[in-house]
Amino acid sequence: MKAKYIVGVGIILLFLGFAGMNLQKSMTPYVSVAEARDKGTAVQIKGSRVSGSDMFDIEHKTFNFKILDEAGSEVQVIYNGVKPSNFDEAMEIVAKGRFNGDVFHASEILVKCPSKYEAETFEGGARS
Repeated sequence: MKAKYIVGVGIILLFLGFAGMNLQKSMTPYVSVAEARDKGTAVQIKGSRVSGSDMFDIEHKTFNFKILDEAGSEVQVIYNGVKPSNFDEAMEIVAKGRFNGDVFHASEILVKCPSKYEAETFEGGARS
């Protein structure tokens, strides 16, 4: 009976160790464009979209655009996917990926539209 408990505890500890390692690998930090260039690993960068910079490359099936981070660094982003439907209204873009030369290759992009979360203004100026 004692051996069963030892084996059970061992399996649980192995599972927790494996889960902890995978969780740490899946966590991608937010960094500035300059830090992302230096790291060379998968990171998340965020910034405002540069108006008029977006285009879909039919030949390579990529969506290309530029973002401007808080420090004023502009970066070209290439995403292997389609343009999100709300991209044109986006106030902020988060791109997850890594740099290859001067271009950021995104594996995932998130579009943040703050108008969705702003309180509505009613007659008389009251906000909800």
